[in-house]
Formats: sequence, C-alpha cells, structure tokens
Amino acid sequence: MQVFITGGSGYIGRSTIKALIRHGVEVTALARSERSARTVSDLGATPVAGALTDTDVLREAARQADGVIHLGVDYAEGTADVDRAAAEALQDGAASHPYVHTGGVWVYGDTDGVVDETAPLSPPRITSWRLENEKRVLARAATGERPVVVMPGLVYGHSGGLVQSFFAEPGRAAGAVPCIGDGSNHWALVHVDDLAELYVLALNAPAGSAYAGVSDQNVPLADITRALSQAVGCPGSIESLTLEEAVRRMGPVAEAFALDQQFTGARARRELGWTPTRLDALTELARG
Repeated sequence: MQVFITGGSGYIGRSTIKALIRHGVEVTALARSERSARTVSDLGATPVAGALTDTDVLREAARQADGVIHLGVDYAEGTADVDRAAAEALQDGAASHPYVHTGGVWVYGDTDGVVDETAPLSPPRITSWRLENEKRVLARAATGERPVVVMPGLVYGHSGGLVQSFFAEPGRAAGAVPCIGDGSNHWALVHVDDLAELYVLALNAPAGSAYAGVSDQNVPLADITRALSQAVGCPGSIESLTLEEAVRRMGPVAEAFALDQQFTGARARRELGWTPTRLDALTELARG
C-alpha cells in the first residue's frame, strides 16, 4: 500500500510517517521546502514538492496513492479556504480510496462531563471554520468515496505539541507557567505516537466515520501546569491568568485552552481496535 500525506514534516506528521512505515506502508509526503523534503526523506518517505495551495499537485499525488492522510494546515490568512480547496483536490484524486481528514475536539466547546463524537458542537473562534469543511468532507461518502475525520485532543509527547509550545516555553522565559483561571477545567490528551497509530487504522475505517483521537486522559489544567512547571525548572511556580489576560498574551487560542473538555475514545477502540498505550501524561510532561 502507498499513502500520500500532507503535513508529514510537522509534529504529528513525523510520528504518522513512522507508524505507516512500521506497518509496511510506502509513504509519499508533501514538502513545501528543501528542509521539509529532507525531514520526510530522513523518515523514509518520498517527498513530493508542493504546498497546500498547489491543488494540481495534491490531486495527482492523491491519484497515484492507495490512500491519503491530510494533516497539513496553513495557519495564515485564508486558512479555511486553503484547507477546503486542498481537501477537495485530495478527495478528487483519492476517489474511492480512503481519505483521512484532520479535525480537532475543540469544535465541541465545553463538554458536560465525559462525552463522545455525538456531543453538541460549540467551537471557539479559532476553530469554528472547521465545521463547514468537515461537513463537506464527510458528505462525499454519499458518492461512494471513503472520507474519515480524525479529531485529535491536545497532543503531547517527545517534548512537543501545543501543551509545551504555549505553556512550557512561556514558563521557561518568565519563571512561571501560566494557568488560565483556577485550573479546574479539563484537557482531553493524547500522546502523539498513539495518535499516529489511529491515523493508520483510520485508513480502513467505514466511510463517513469520525473519531475523537483521545486516550481517555482527561486531566485538570492545574495538574498539567504543575507538571510543566517541573519540566521548565520552576516546580510549583504557576502564574494565574484571567481569560482576558490570556487572550491578550496568547491570542484567541487561549479561548480554546480555557475549555473544559472530557472525551472518550471508545468508538475508535471499538470500531478500529485502537489501543493507546501511553497513558501517563503527567509523568511525561514533567520530564519535559
């Protein structure tokens, strides 16, 4: 089997390429720069020169593959339009082959306790654009295509991910890790290597399916910030921020970090046989 992947040189993409190759899959990967090409090549994938805006390149690379995983996101002006056009090109090329699209559990907003993929949708500003795009992606299942959406929780592992980017690094600079509110809100976490395995399994998922990529680690933010304070060498040094202060410092992503979310990944376990094995997030986060 050959799979074409976008975002392969990124944080989640690198682990996903490794997982695909472990499963005996040949990988081609979009690479928008020489540096990206070297990264995916070193991982064992064949680079395909192009960017997410190069829809002809995407369509042809997807046409030549047996499956597609779309991880890439262009966080610039017009993010939603770029993602929509890229997804359409990839799905046109994939045709009846599997196409796995990336979403995120933030689109559900605050949850009422532990929920699954059927919970009501209430996205914060930063991720509201995903709703229409994912609706378009999944609608193509009615035409005989094989779209699947994977919605990761907050991804951590190997000293990377959003957790470290927005909390550990500011903490190292300021001598205290920021915590939005009193820290009682929960984050639904997943280790990047477990998530990568889910992407591989999703290539064989039923058309039109959506899966929360979470490993049932629903951890209070207060515990996460304490762990990160150890990682950056200032144990127990936490700076409490109001949501308004956090938005001024971090931008609109702070609204997403302030969500209280608890999720179960039971559907992926039940339907795909996904078995997350890295289940001690706090210990790993504390190690940095």
